[in-house]
Amino acid sequence: MTRPIIVFDLDGTLVDTAPDLLDSLNHSLAASEIAAVDEAGFRRFVGHGGRVMIERAHAAQQRSLDVAEHDRLLKLFLDHYTINIPGKSRPYPGVVEAIARFENAGYLLAICTNKYEANSLALIEALGLTRHFAAVAGQDTFAFRKPDPRHLIETIKLAGGDPQRALMVGDSQTDIDTAKAAGIPVVAVDFGYTDRHVREFEPSAVISHFDALTLDLAQRLIAAAGN
Repeated sequence: MTRPIIVFDLDGTLVDTAPDLLDSLNHSLAASEIAAVDEAGFRRFVGHGGRVMIERAHAAQQRSLDVAEHDRLLKLFLDHYTINIPGKSRPYPGVVEAIARFENAGYLLAICTNKYEANSLALIEALGLTRHFAAVAGQDTFAFRKPDPRHLIETIKLAGGDPQRALMVGDSQTDIDTAKAAGIPVVAVDFGYTDRHVREFEPSAVISHFDALTLDLAQRLIAAAGN
């Protein structure tokens, strides 16, 4: 029988990358003479990639943004972010222990993220996590990305898993919608990058710490989805 698999989102779920994303966003905004975004306001912009963050930051300050300028600022953002990996980014409390818990129980682990694949691989390598994941799929790994359910399904297949024995863990409406569309149960963490509480998006379960991502919870959710 195929081993069960847990697929994680990356930013805001496994790793707190907000400090570095904020630094890179403000680096790009400075080139457009846009006021820096503070940490408190940043949560409104994060969670959908650099392009959307730049767009939202301009909109919040009633500044127009044409396509060429948008592309220029995105390149500045990505270059700054890439050069500084891992920066201040660190796994959330309980992540390393949860990984060990599920590995020891025979689960496959994978990452499905809308971060670029190269940056995702560089980040988990810098944090010493690469060996734990059977697959890492970014926004450019396939010809589709979350919330397209194929992104999640193909990540599972790439890892050697079975979508019928899978669980998604994420922090956003995008993650939850993706898993639901794929027919896969989803656990939402409530400490990630979203401007609305994840409970509003009706995930299968909500946790506030990775200690709550137990073997029993995963087994129950996967079994329930198969009934």
